Amino acid sequence: MQTGSPAPPALPASERGLPVLPELAARLAEAAGRAAPEPVGGGAELRGAAAGYWARRGLHTDPADVLAAPGGTPLLLALFASAGGEVLLTRPCAAWYSPIARLAGRLAYHVPVPAECGGVPDPFALLETVRRIRAEGGRPRFLVLSVADDTTGTVAPPELLHEVCEAAADEGLTIVSDESLRDACHDGPGAVFVGPAEMAPDRVVVLTDLGPVLAPAAWPLAVARFPVAGQDRALRTRVLSVLSALRAELPPPLAAAAHYALAEPAPVRDRVRAAARLYGSVAGALHRPLAAAGVLFRPPRTGPHLYADLGELRDVLAARGITDSVDLETHLTAALGHPVPGGHRFGDAPDDLRVRLSALPLLGPSDEQRQRALDAADPLTSPEVAAALSIFGTAFSELAGT
Repeated sequence: MQTGSPAPPALPASERGLPVLPELAARLAEAAGRAAPEPVGGGAELRGAAAGYWARRGLHTDPADVLAAPGGTPLLLALFASAGGEVLLTRPCAAWYSPIARLAGRLAYHVPVPAECGGVPDPFALLETVRRIRAEGGRPRFLVLSVADDTTGTVAPPELLHEVCEAAADEGLTIVSDESLRDACHDGPGAVFVGPAEMAPDRVVVLTDLGPVLAPAAWPLAVARFPVAGQDRALRTRVLSVLSALRAELPPPLAAAAHYALAEPAPVRDRVRAAARLYGSVAGALHRPLAAAGVLFRPPRTGPHLYADLGELRDVLAARGITDSVDLETHLTAALGHPVPGGHRFGDAPDDLRVRLSALPLLGPSDEQRQRALDAADPLTSPEVAAALSIFGTAFSELAGT
């Protein structure tokens, strides 16, 4: 069985996101003179704003069941470090999950995803993986899911998620649900999102990193919602202890910005809707050149990314000296002029000719260009976006020899 070994590749470089929302920057600047430190885990006002955020999404939350931290990384590290046992991840998954498991001293096992989506494992493969771990003397503990998946850009259907939650409950697993992209679904505010906490509230920790949607990606802000009953009722206390040992408190200006973002005033709601619309438009425009080149992919439904499989072009690529995802990453990064991380960075085998593609670099390198695309009724008419899409199509056409 494959675990998190061998030695992992370096993490993909962080992408430049959308321009900072002016109202959010103003809240951060206003709090720059605060001398009193923010409590580890977040102050009462911040945790209350997070509770309100989840309540508006149908998850009743008490502020006492919330923790805040400078980014999803310390929260996930504290979770893994707070309880023994192995970690189950999907294949592919976010590039930072596996390193965090190793840092916490946990073995990470990857479970393949089904054909229709990423972020959630095939339920039968999950049960078989758990059986093998136990047969080898292991103790599976955490299952990390991403229903609105940043790696593949897909949204898992509720019926599949229900099967996975039932399997996890039967095996005594705690689910960590990364819902950082739930508000970036391309279908807009009317999109139906069903998360694991609605199906198994006593064994699900909800993790929301504000960076992908509510705040700039460069601002480390994240919150977690903990169950209050079942086997994990004491988990929040143990996680808070680890965060305290790490001194993982939010700087007061960032806490003020997080409070504003989680309260979701009109400027934040408008930005979230505009970002989802922009991602859907630009990521959707990648369909035609990829399909014309014979590239397989799951149509993106959330966020700025999609996950492409060039396995059907293996012979053509081999003739160009491209035999694995490392070669493919190198070639496409040079051809497109921005990083295109290969599937080996997300848990896939290097022999699988897969890459993650992003709409973000197609918006232009400057904040002014990205703001124009964000404000445009049709961002595909933006000169920067149109030129980038042309380069994208040419690169894949030449790669496939079409």
